[in-house]
Formats: sequence, C-alpha cells, structure tokens
Amino acid sequence: MARTKLQLPSTRRSLPIALMRSREQVMAPIRAMLRASGLTEQQWRVLRILSEFGPQDLTEIARQACLLMPSLSRIIRSLAQNGLVIRSTDAKDRRRQTVVISRAGQKLIDDNSVQAAQIAASYKDQLGAERYELLLDLLTELEQGGPAPISGE
Repeated sequence: MARTKLQLPSTRRSLPIALMRSREQVMAPIRAMLRASGLTEQQWRVLRILSEFGPQDLTEIARQACLLMPSLSRIIRSLAQNGLVIRSTDAKDRRRQTVVISRAGQKLIDDNSVQAAQIAASYKDQLGAERYELLLDLLTELEQGGPAPISGE
C-alpha cells in the first residue's frame, strides 16, 4: 500500500510556530512586570509554584515549572542566594532536597499578584470567558495527549 506524502502546513498554520508566537505575545507584559522586580520568567514560575503548592522537591518543581533539572538547580541556587527560597535536606532521604518559598519570595508574589491577575484578565477579556476556558482546556488536552509516535517503514 503506497503512503501518501503529507505536505507541511504553512508556517502561519503550523501549531508549534503558532504556539511560540502566542507565547511571546502572552509573555511580553509579564516580562515587563518581572523586569521591575528583577526576576526572570523561570524564577517567577518557580516562586509561583512554591507559593501555590507549598514545599516541593526539585523533581516536582521541575515538572510543574517545565524546567530541566540543570536549569532548575541554577535557578534555585540564585533564588536561595537572594533569600527568596529556602532549601533543606529531607530528613528521611538525605539525597532529596525540599524547597520552600521564603517571606521575601512570597512578598514578591504578593507585590505582583494584582498586576499579574490584571494581565491574565486582559487575555480573558480579549477572548471572552468561554473561549479563554476552552483554550486552556485544549492546551491541557494537547499537553496530556500529544500525538502518537510515527513509526518508520
């Protein structure tokens, strides 16, 4: 059975490229907010996760913040040096490290929460509440399912 050759979609209709363009658009006002606080977007993600979920081990932070472990290790080191997180060694498993947000880290989250919420609300207003929620649902579906691997013949 002959295989039909699929054509690549236009870059204007390419899902990976559209997601990257959208990410840049969404992140622009967040980056501006973070510049004033002296944080990178990766540091912000880590602080947000610790603020929302409490103490976490490095593996869980990496998963939730979409960071590779070597990058996360550098970020945690920097956040700890700046007094924004506190690292501790797990009493039961000395190889495991737990990280908690410090008061100073929580203050950064609190100081930026109104502006961050306003940025999120502006996108919700732009799309409408129903389409905004649908977009988040669709992105979650993509995240969880991904395409099946293509096998070579």
